Amino acid sequence: MADVIKNRSEILFLYDVTDANPNGDPNDENKPRIDEETGINIVTDVRLKRTIRDYLFEYKKKEIFIREIRDKKDELKTKEKRLADFKDSKDILNKCVDLRLFGATTAVEEQRMNLTGPVQFKYGRSLHKVNLTFIKGTTVMPSGEEKKQGTFTERYILPYSLIAFYGVINETAAITQDIPLTEDDIDLMMAAIWYGTKNLISGSKFGQNPRFLLQVIYKKGLSFYIGELDKRIKLISDKQDEEIRRVEEVNLDVTQLIDALNEQKEKIQLLRIKTDERLQFLRGKQITDIAQTLKELKLPVKEFNF
Repeated sequence: MADVIKNRSEILFLYDVTDANPNGDPNDENKPRIDEETGINIVTDVRLKRTIRDYLFEYKKKEIFIREIRDKKDELKTKEKRLADFKDSKDILNKCVDLRLFGATTAVEEQRMNLTGPVQFKYGRSLHKVNLTFIKGTTVMPSGEEKKQGTFTERYILPYSLIAFYGVINETAAITQDIPLTEDDIDLMMAAIWYGTKNLISGSKFGQNPRFLLQVIYKKGLSFYIGELDKRIKLISDKQDEEIRRVEEVNLDVTQLIDALNEQKEKIQLLRIKTDERLQFLRGKQITDIAQTLKELKLPVKEFNF
């Protein structure tokens, strides 16, 4: 298993949504998911994984196990029929990058799998309270032969939400379960996080933009990670939370994040980073170039080359 990843790493990813629905709840009129106690927007890890899968399949032409496939009768393939496309469990893992990343559980006797994915994400949460907005419109075309005029359209959107996702890449899970997850797989996933988010061009998702991506790679042999990187950043704005409408109206305070990375620099092999030029970072009360600041602290920093 020479190609299997050998370093633990953490991921922090920020993206924002403008006039869209980042993750609707099918049990609640497909409204954006909001914590009723705090007013914080929630996005499930399943949504982010779907973004990654779709980008890898549609743009990178990689085989994905969890996707919609229809047979000649236009019926959706079941998991059992999908498994029949492969020789065995090893063949599935070798061919399907999403299973190498996120694992899988199947109960089919011939190809039983119960693999904990080396890549795990927590739910994404907005860094501020959001304003749920109900939009009503009309369609020009009638929806049935008997109807003479168009119908009403209804949707729930968020005028703005800046969302933070946190994840861990656990090399031990890959090694102990004989999952052939490689550095190339991780590189593909990181590109899919960034560009997959931007390429969600649909009626409900258009208006999403990646703003910040950080991967903290630790030295080999360390089962260590800082943890909760998403809790070490803070949104600063002159506006009330629900009034924020543009990324230019906020600053991201990364003081605690930089301090935590600096404190653990001896354990860090490499920091990989990508930023959107419209998001401004603060260290203390000063606007800072986060990549340059980390370099000045003698931390090993490299910008993603995708």
